[in-house]
Amino acid sequence: MFAVTDIDDVVARLQKRGAELVGEVVQYEDMYRLCYLRGPEGILVALAEQLGNKSVADVLGNF
Repeated sequence: MFAVTDIDDVVARLQKRGAELVGEVVQYEDMYRLCYLRGPEGILVALAEQLGNKSVADVLGNF
């Protein structure tokens, strides 16, 4: 999974180079927007855009 700052921009740029969005861009609570893309060679890539200032570690606490 790759962290990006603007998932919509990255998806658009990768689609111009032959990548295909698998499913759709989804939002997980108010923390992340996530998606999967399949590249021209068939490799699957996951993207995540963090929303706001909370990280998963902030939400989960000290487990």
